[in-house]
Amino acid sequence: MTKFYHDEDADLSVLKNKIIAVIGYGNQGRAQALNMRDSGLNVIIGNIKDSYWELAEADGFEVYPIKEAAKRADIIFFLIPDELMPQVYEKEIRSELSKGKVLNFASGYNIAFGLIKPPKNIDVVMLAPRMIGKFVRELFVKGEGYPSFIAVENDASGKAKKIVLALAKAIGSTRAGVLEVTMAQEAYMDLFSEQGSGPAIGRILMAAFQIQVDAGLPPEAVLVELYMSGELGLVFQMFAETGTSGQMGLHSQTSQYGSLSRTLTLNIDPIVEHLKKVFEEIKNGSFAEEWKKEQEAGYPKFKQLKELPKLNPLAPYEKNVIEGLRRKRSEESA
Repeated sequence: MTKFYHDEDADLSVLKNKIIAVIGYGNQGRAQALNMRDSGLNVIIGNIKDSYWELAEADGFEVYPIKEAAKRADIIFFLIPDELMPQVYEKEIRSELSKGKVLNFASGYNIAFGLIKPPKNIDVVMLAPRMIGKFVRELFVKGEGYPSFIAVENDASGKAKKIVLALAKAIGSTRAGVLEVTMAQEAYMDLFSEQGSGPAIGRILMAAFQIQVDAGLPPEAVLVELYMSGELGLVFQMFAETGTSGQMGLHSQTSQYGSLSRTLTLNIDPIVEHLKKVFEEIKNGSFAEEWKKEQEAGYPKFKQLKELPKLNPLAPYEKNVIEGLRRKRSEESA
């Protein structure tokens, strides 16, 4: 069984007198920086001069250009978008990675696919919250936690695991539980959620919508039943709290019988074959190479793909539902 690490497994004292530079003051950067400061750590910010620089200053942090922050730091949190990391690393970070430093990532992507190759004389670790930045901060303030993945890619100091566990405690994650994986494993899982299971769920919902509308059911009512009531989100929350089987008791016996019996007759073989292909393209590096070429070409295909949501046939009906439910909530709060 995989071990979960909690507060008692982490020691903040290993970070004593360390300067931690958070590179990138976006959603994750801001949340993690604030949490670490509240945990008593010495945190500075590295950023370009933009609105995030100003926000960091307003939050009371010392803010430096990225190269200067990396130079000053003992531990570097590299929290900018994956596609920007290689060029920023080469230009601003690599020259500042002297022996004994720690380079921390929140994603395994660039290490897993060889886009960044740090020197062997530093610790390379990953602390990857499985939570969006907004709730990384809000849950910490409420005294609660959220899961994270940790990894040790290179242990030059012999203390890398203790350091990354302490960092996980400082941002509030060991309150819930931390799992150790490799950076490659994190990258595979993250990309597969984005490219495999996520799109599959989305397409199934669209198909379910179309079947019912074609049968004469009212579109807005179908959307409310499918997901816009918020019930589906709460069911997924119960998946997290009780497991997929544990939540079954929350539903009527009619619901349970229908769901369980029709699960047995569902042929998912074509979907499984598609998902296997998606996973293999992730694991063998095909997707990473495709995405790299897309960036180098100036994002031509990506620009076309970003137009697709505008053609979403559900959008007009979703808008009606959103406006209708918002109006009702506004009336209740007045």
